[in-house]
Amino acid sequence: MNETEQSLHDAVVMNLKGVYDPEISLNVHDLGLIYNIDVKDFNVKILMTLTSAFCPAADDILSDVTQAAWIAGAKDVDVDITFSPQWGPEHISEDGKLILGIWD
Repeated sequence: MNETEQSLHDAVVMNLKGVYDPEISLNVHDLGLIYNIDVKDFNVKILMTLTSAFCPAADDILSDVTQAAWIAGAKDVDVDITFSPQWGPEHISEDGKLILGIWD
């Protein structure tokens, strides 16, 4: 990844930290819903999951994740959802665990 792509990647991550799962009140990045962010020539591809296949806020979360990448400077954004591996609390970042009061 070149310097420009790294800068866009970092900006996407920063913006994703402003996208919250409304049911858990933690951002999607620290919640561990973002599995991969690929940046190539200002095109951003995000692989993510949801806490549940039946998440009632799925459409809003996907829209907010896409918008976060656009605002960061992406020319094209593709967000793919996967449920493999299935999300679980082990995916939550250390910062997220502190916010939620979860200790290992």
